[in-house]
Amino acid sequence: MASYRFATRPSDGDAIAFENGVLRVPDHPVIPFVEGDGTGPDIWRASVRVFDAAIKKAYGDARKVSWMKVYAGEESHAKHGEWLPDETLDAFKEFRVSIKGPLSTPVGGGIRSLNVTLRQVLDLYACIRPVRYFEGVGNPMKEPEKLNVVIFRENTEDVYAGIEWKAGSPEAEEIAQFLRSRFGKDIREHSAIGIKPMSEFGSRRLVRMAIQYALENDRRSLTLVHKGNIMKYTEGAFRDWGYAEASSGFGAQTVTEADLARGGTAARADALIVKDRIADAMFQQLLLRPDEYDVIATPNLNGDYLSDAAAAQVGGLGLAPGGNVGDGVAVFEATHGTAPKYANLDKINPGSVVLSGVMMFEYMGWKEVGALIVRGLERAIKGKRVTYDLARQMPGATEVSTSSFGDEIIKGMSA
Repeated sequence: MASYRFATRPSDGDAIAFENGVLRVPDHPVIPFVEGDGTGPDIWRASVRVFDAAIKKAYGDARKVSWMKVYAGEESHAKHGEWLPDETLDAFKEFRVSIKGPLSTPVGGGIRSLNVTLRQVLDLYACIRPVRYFEGVGNPMKEPEKLNVVIFRENTEDVYAGIEWKAGSPEAEEIAQFLRSRFGKDIREHSAIGIKPMSEFGSRRLVRMAIQYALENDRRSLTLVHKGNIMKYTEGAFRDWGYAEASSGFGAQTVTEADLARGGTAARADALIVKDRIADAMFQQLLLRPDEYDVIATPNLNGDYLSDAAAAQVGGLGLAPGGNVGDGVAVFEATHGTAPKYANLDKINPGSVVLSGVMMFEYMGWKEVGALIVRGLERAIKGKRVTYDLARQMPGATEVSTSSFGDEIIKGMSA
């Protein structure tokens, strides 16, 4: 058991365990949380009330969560002089399931992204982003309900591995010179240099998790999204490794799109269809033919772009949840930024953290809690009493505060 200098372990509650590849969740787990920067505290206060109300309604006194505040980001730096204390990572490891609000990171110089650091240190190799439409939310699409995808984005490799050197630095010049002299590559003088590692191990385990999710949740297809027409040995390899994993690990349960097109004995209509799309074409596909896509597996950078673009199709990041999941450790998080100009104004939509909580409870096996929260959110939106970001897109809506929107969600659980 880790010791904590800044955080306080709750006096009651137990750690979630991971045994033989299976999560073991007690009836009274301890779950660490980071409020987040900027609007994070406002969002967390509303969200945790929603979570506790849903647990109480689903299970009465049989189950509860002891929430454990841990530190990261601006609050941690201001109070403790550390952006990401080691004990926060220790808590995420010890208790296995955690949730966090948005954290700020300077653009360009300064500290490394705390979110990226968390993913790499804890080996949270899958960033999972469900994107779906909630009836009544304003959006730019004619038929937004046709988009219902779950994006699995590889979280630890690709350009997000952070292997790069500043233009003009001795390291960048040395690497550039090596590429010129050893491999005959034409590198301009004073170039910044970045390296894009993508491994068979990392790619296949991401695709494996995506296929397992698709099969367990009765999804119809898995699409590998890549830029393999240009980056043949990285993105192209991701595609090839993805097909190889589907074939070797799930051959009896999957069928390729090519096999379906050819027909014959290989065309099993009841199997999960595995296909692939070039990344730039996939953006058009989600706009023009969204109902043809279900679960998506993609390298890191493509997944970052694609998940935000998909969220925009159904109303924006205010209702876009996310989870960073590894083997037996998971951190669920808001997918939007910190919006510091709205900090402490009780104004921002808490939906991203609320729905990330839904993902968290589903991951824990507390599906009744997740279903109640979704029902409450759906009814709050239909009642048109929503935060400003939703109200400005919904004719006839009444703008309410962050905390009042939380109240509406709680009311909607019983409506």
